Amino acid sequence: MGEIITLELPEPLAHSARIVAARTSRRIEEVLVEWLDRAAVDLPVEMLPDDQVLGLRDLLMGDEQQDELSALLADQREHRLDARQRVRLSELLAMYRHGMVRKAQALKVAVERGLQPPLS
Repeated sequence: MGEIITLELPEPLAHSARIVAARTSRRIEEVLVEWLDRAAVDLPVEMLPDDQVLGLRDLLMGDEQQDELSALLADQREHRLDARQRVRLSELLAMYRHGMVRKAQALKVAVERGLQPPLS
């Protein structure tokens, strides 16, 4: 069971949530909770505690995903990808790019906080 919280939303945000709710046949509350969940998972790096900043700075793609990405890239070079594989390659590349951006942000924050010396 969750906690009930009352919020006053800016009208543009409430309007967007109503549109998404109508398009997806859901209640506006469900849409807003989904948006909040997503935002909580991807908090700005500047808001993370030191240990999480350092963990994010050192984060690597898992071996299994890295192997899958390498195999799909090799198949792409050989023009051997079907539609499903192209979708999966796009997903993995998006995850990789997102991870690299977050790592760079974490490195910047770690240097700013004095958790590590600058690279240069």
